[in-house]
Amino acid sequence: MSVKKLSTVLGLILIASMFLTSCVTPAPQVVEKVVTQVVTQEKQVIQTQVVEKQVQVVATPTALPKEKVVRINLGSYPDVIDPQKSSFVNEIAHLKLMYEGLTKLDKDLKTVPGSAEKWTYNADATQLTFNIRAGLKYSDGSPLNAARFKFALTRNINPATAGEYAQITDEIKGAPEWRAFKADDKKTADENAKAAADLQAVVDKSIAVSHPDGKACAATDTYKDVDCTVLALTFSKPAPYFHTVMSLWVTYPAKEENITTGGENWWNSSKWQVGNGPFILKSLEPFVKGVFVPNGQYWGDKAKVNIEYSYIVDSAVAFQAYKNNEFDVIPAAAEDLATIKNDATMSKELVNYPGSCTYAIMFHQLKEPFTDQKVREAFAMAYDREGWVKDVLQTLGKPTLTWIPPGYPGYDASENRWGYNPDAAKKALSESKYGSADKLPPIKLTFSDSPRNRMRYEWLAAKWKDVLGVTVTLDPVEATTYTALTKDIKTAPLAFILGWCADYPDPQNWLSVYWKTGAFGERIGYSNPDLDKLISQADVEIDPAKRMDLYNQAQKLLITGAPVAFAWNSVNTYLVKPWVKGVVTTPQDSDFPGSTVPTSIDIDTAALPK
Repeated sequence: MSVKKLSTVLGLILIASMFLTSCVTPAPQVVEKVVTQVVTQEKQVIQTQVVEKQVQVVATPTALPKEKVVRINLGSYPDVIDPQKSSFVNEIAHLKLMYEGLTKLDKDLKTVPGSAEKWTYNADATQLTFNIRAGLKYSDGSPLNAARFKFALTRNINPATAGEYAQITDEIKGAPEWRAFKADDKKTADENAKAAADLQAVVDKSIAVSHPDGKACAATDTYKDVDCTVLALTFSKPAPYFHTVMSLWVTYPAKEENITTGGENWWNSSKWQVGNGPFILKSLEPFVKGVFVPNGQYWGDKAKVNIEYSYIVDSAVAFQAYKNNEFDVIPAAAEDLATIKNDATMSKELVNYPGSCTYAIMFHQLKEPFTDQKVREAFAMAYDREGWVKDVLQTLGKPTLTWIPPGYPGYDASENRWGYNPDAAKKALSESKYGSADKLPPIKLTFSDSPRNRMRYEWLAAKWKDVLGVTVTLDPVEATTYTALTKDIKTAPLAFILGWCADYPDPQNWLSVYWKTGAFGERIGYSNPDLDKLISQADVEIDPAKRMDLYNQAQKLLITGAPVAFAWNSVNTYLVKPWVKGVVTTPQDSDFPGSTVPTSIDIDTAALPK
């Protein structure tokens, strides 16, 4: 990407975008890492290349493209682009272009038919049947049937897959038992194999495929049976929301044979990424560029443009490139907001609307001193959210003291516990088992390294020092390392910032999917049996009012324990060139504006600069 009149060390920053659209996600432009230098040139495009497992930036001449292509800076290159293993925003951003579930979300975030033309529940919502569209095809022209979706679900549950989102399908009868299966050291290999097979057999029976007339699908070459279009799911409990779960990426029908042939990193090649979504992955150059073109085999509205992802995570470099017309869409960084608003042209290109993410300072519940709730309360009340949003985020966020964000079912506007209160913070610390700041064990704040990130985390450490008298050690790490660390309870740092964005507009997605024992909250050692009981009751409740009340009780109980310092809600803030048309925004645009309905996006080629 080009830099004009720039001769300073800028660097490539890699962002670990997680998410769980919901997705786990790091703070926007907060997870970064400087890797190398940028060469000064006029009218050049900065690209990245992998050299001996490091990323280096090189410059190559380019011209503004005249074809219909939307050039988007996505940030960091994904850790994985595998439907059944992904959970971060930047990972999902790739998958939802290439694939489609049986259902999908529309522009109003309502669940509508996707690859299935209809679905039906039984009376108590313990069975769900999908009728898949006749004649569906993958982008390579091969048939797509119910057996492909069965493979996706089974692979997601299979403990060998070890996917980040595996628990999302636990309602399927036998799923949690098989997913949690571990070999018993006291049993023989044959006994363990039989136990696993028995559990798998329960799941296999719970995910049934057939012809519309009830005839069994082909015993051989099942994937080629074009009449195998019925998928029936049996649940262990009522799951009236599961048709929406079937819109998520873990249900995307990646081809079994491609996964097998492509090996462990099959997802890293356009050769094996053969999907059923509105776009085809034409090429993928790791850490540099991903190019997507319209899929002519897609059953629905055809895409009007190519989409090009770049992986430049240094927001300063991306901003300069945008000004040089080398990007059409970029996230607007807080540090650039004043410049944007004071510019007659860019101020008109700024797109700002509510987001769907909540960020929090995560405290590891199993590591001292955050095993002590009073310590967690102290750090939460010593965190000035208003100051952070104003001084650090430059208003690109909204302070919050709760988990579910405004505009989503279950939002609690009355929650006011653990807000910024220096006196109460000091009192809480004095009431902890440590009694004072000088008795605390070393406090380390981990983040992905970059010049801008260092300033942000220095601000936070200084605030804790000022209020609590605590000396916090900053722990900057390489971006991909940061991502890996935060995914595992054994390696998750003592304190770090992470977020969660909505997968679908339901409190079940915020509470059950994240905070239930064994779910994503387990990464910081969180487990509360009383909370589990409440959200389990809510998950199966058919009455909408009773269901919502149970979720409300659960969220209040969650906050009572001060497991994290709830921090801020996201605001989607992007720069979009005026020739990009047809953008339909939703709060869940955590990757780029219009990503929920990408087929509506177009380019006015006549408006492109000469």
